[in-house]
Amino acid sequence: MAGSAMQTSRIASRIDYAALFAATPSPYLVLGPDLVIVDVNDAYLQATRRTREDLVGTYIFDAFPDNPADPDADGVSNLSASLHRVLTTRERDTMALQKYDIPLVDRPGAFEERWWSPINTPVRAPDGTVAWIIHRVEDVTEFVRSRRSRREEVPDEVQASEGKVELEALEAELYSRAQELQRLNEELRRAHARERQVAVTLQEAMLTSPDLVRHPDIAMRYLPAVGSLNVCGDWYDVIDLPGGSFAVSVGDVVGHGLEAAAVMGMLRSALGAATRTVEGPAQALEVLCRYALCVDGALTTTAVHAVVHAGEQLIAYSSAGHPPPVLLHADGTCDLLDQATDPPLGAHAEHVPRTEAQVPYAVGDTLILYSDGLIERRGEDIDAGLHRLCDALSHSARLSPEHLTDALLARFGVSGGARDDIALIAVRL
Repeated sequence: MAGSAMQTSRIASRIDYAALFAATPSPYLVLGPDLVIVDVNDAYLQATRRTREDLVGTYIFDAFPDNPADPDADGVSNLSASLHRVLTTRERDTMALQKYDIPLVDRPGAFEERWWSPINTPVRAPDGTVAWIIHRVEDVTEFVRSRRSRREEVPDEVQASEGKVELEALEAELYSRAQELQRLNEELRRAHARERQVAVTLQEAMLTSPDLVRHPDIAMRYLPAVGSLNVCGDWYDVIDLPGGSFAVSVGDVVGHGLEAAAVMGMLRSALGAATRTVEGPAQALEVLCRYALCVDGALTTTAVHAVVHAGEQLIAYSSAGHPPPVLLHADGTCDLLDQATDPPLGAHAEHVPRTEAQVPYAVGDTLILYSDGLIERRGEDIDAGLHRLCDALSHSARLSPEHLTDALLARFGVSGGARDDIALIAVRL
């Protein structure tokens, strides 16, 4: 098996992808984020009767404007809406059948009727933004014309027959439904965008940490998940305590959308209240666990809670099923804080005391708390993610917390978001 995999890898490394792109029979354009054509394959040139010089470096709607003689022309507006959806959502967009006439090169001002079936696919950059858009089309003009030609060849007396009328009505209905579906999809996307904005605004308000302004050596990052409503149940918090100590926490509610965000807000507030009234992180999580038993959607929530005692240079911590924090030393070595890990919230109906551990730190060390969206990958053991995290941190020990968090997100390839949301805290001790 290993030999076969190596052979496959060697073959893949010899593939000329530029030649493959040029030879593929489906027409393709490659667009930049500014919608300027950066590449085109031979099939597209044949379908549009253009040359590379005609297209490459040209804004797509300068190359293919609407037919001014057609008052119902909507090819530009439909394609523009699809391409901007791809740039915004970073997801593939399949368009309905489009009538999009193209200019005739040899007859300035004249257009040729054309029908297309387009699909627009994003190619993401390492930071998650859209680097390119692959615009693939299938030219279905001949099919549409052949259907029209068949109707014209049928004698008048047959055209008036019930069967012919039904066929024409069916074809018209199919096209109408395709256009109606595209309009409906556009309305749903707009509604989704409005709901997403409301949800993100709500979540940002709930994640406000007033005490953070007194801690210039703490950096926080929250990245909404890509997809869904782009809001989930991750949270972070910083809470000042008497005597110069302070608490930091990260939690993760199962699920996505407004419901998970609402549960997150309740649990975060409850943990903040408990932190100010009980002794130590373990007791605070015990209170939170009891509260979670009364909140729908809160069970199996994970959380990690740490208290930094600056005067003693000591960290006390407790975890409810959450990935372990990392203590990054100034020399680049890392310690996983995994000696006080208990089940997630609500795992036991009865009260079970939670464990707590303490670890000393040196001035210049950095405490890292995060949610599992940073390290977990589908089909991969979590230990691999933890190893990758420590390796990435070992190269960033001398960076400021702000630069460290950004470098860490970039190293994991999630600067633009991931499948799950990500909460991240870096505390320079």
